[in-house]
This record gives sequence, C-alpha cells and structure tokens, in this order.
Amino acid sequence: MDLTAAAYQATAGGPLDVDRAFYGALAQDDGRELVDSFVLPIRSGRAWKIPAGHLCRIVTIEGPQVADLNLWSLNDPRERFWASRTKQLHAAHLTTFNRLWSILPFLRPMATITFDSLADYGRDAQGGRVHDLLGTRCDPYVNRMLTGEDFDYHCHSNLVRAVLPHGLTEFDVHDVLNVFQCTGLNDQDQYFMKTCPAKKGDYFEFFAEIDLLAALSTCPGGDLSVPLWGPDARDPLDVCRPLGIEVYKPSEALLEGWKQPTRAAYAGNHGLVFPQWQ
Repeated sequence: MDLTAAAYQATAGGPLDVDRAFYGALAQDDGRELVDSFVLPIRSGRAWKIPAGHLCRIVTIEGPQVADLNLWSLNDPRERFWASRTKQLHAAHLTTFNRLWSILPFLRPMATITFDSLADYGRDAQGGRVHDLLGTRCDPYVNRMLTGEDFDYHCHSNLVRAVLPHGLTEFDVHDVLNVFQCTGLNDQDQYFMKTCPAKKGDYFEFFAEIDLLAALSTCPGGDLSVPLWGPDARDPLDVCRPLGIEVYKPSEALLEGWKQPTRAAYAGNHGLVFPQWQ
C-alpha cells in the first residue's frame, strides 16, 4: 500500500504541510547576501556546494534553456535526490513550495522550492507543464541506440564530468529534475517535449534544507525547439544558451527557529526476527 500525494497533503502538520509564510519570506528577502555566482556555458555541466540554510537560483540569462539538476548530501553522497518519490509526493511537474526528497533510507526534504517565475504557466492546450519529473536526462547510450552515432555532451555526460572532481562517478549520476523543460503525456500516454517557454530573466529558486552538492547540465538540445530525432532532426546548437547560477545567504533573522530535517524515523528492521539468546 502506498498513500497518494493528496492523502499526505491532507495531513495537517505532516512533511508536506510546508510553512508557506517562512519560504515566502525567504523568496522576498531584500537583505540576502550573494555568496557565489557563475555562468554555466552551453552543453556543459558543473557541480557546486550549497550550504544548508542558503538559497540557490537558476537563471535564464540569455533566453530559454533547459537544464538537468542532480542533488546529493554534501556530507554523505549516498543520499541523493529521489525523482520518482518526489513525483508521487507532489506532482510530475514541480513549482513553488514543492520539495525535493532524498532516497531511502534517508527520505527527507533536501530542498524546498521558494520561487518559480513560470508558476503561472500552468497546463497548456496540449497538456504541457514545466519543471519536469516525467522524463530523465538525455544520454549517449540512447543516442547511440537511436542514431548509431556517438555524442559526448548529453546531460548525462555533462553531469559525469561535473562530479568527477568531487569524488563521484558516473554511477552517482541519477534521475533529474528537468528545470524549465515543458513536457506532458499525449492521448496514447506517450511522453512529449515542447519548446521551453522561459524568457530571458526567468528563474527557479530553491532553499537548501541540508548541505548540498548540486550539479547542473545545460542540455545540448537547448530550448528543445529543434527535433532531436527523426527526419527533421538537426544540430540545435543555435538554440543553446548559457545559464546563471547564484547562491545567497538569507538574512539571519529569517532563519530563526528553522532546523535541518532529520533522516526518516523508521527503525529499519524490515520484519527481520533476531535470535533470542538464552
């Protein structure tokens, strides 16, 4: 048995009962301090640290661009983002006040979304929504299978190169949050992608609930306006754009009373019966 997101959300004071006043105040904090910023070039990846209690903003600095996000606990990278459970607990497309949850046996919010400038996009005429959890990162293995050609700058490879300096490997790269990506399911329940609706200056911001190592890839498909496979496919280099990353320390007064979430309380016995020694 597995509870639905609606059942969890109906539980007052539960893990999905987010303090909107707290996170809303963080989003509107005029006293925040910029502690890190950089530009992520096209078709590349980078990993960076986000201390607990800090905000991270991903910005479309030149126009629409899809990005693939991975998260790990900085102190124990075995704890990483769990896209599937996050989708069940919240929705297949994320927005403000949704949380990004970690895998078992940790199961705690790693981050909480504080602002989404595309929140009003909603559901379009084709059923598309933004900030996708339905799909996953593009990768060179599927590309080889479908086209017979090798390409080394898919999101999977970008993320691999990004984490190697931090002691992680390809095996640590996992299912992603596709930031700014517009997707849905058609009448045959098949996955589709649409042109990214973001404009220059749109941004997606989240609050680090624990010390994080984040990694982001600027998708080689750019804004996804060009078909990647099929008879009309071509290299979409001209629709690829860089992204800006900003990390902020909030005003200290806003964090008063906030605590990092603890690991799941389950004892972890899994029904095992231990021997009774005489």
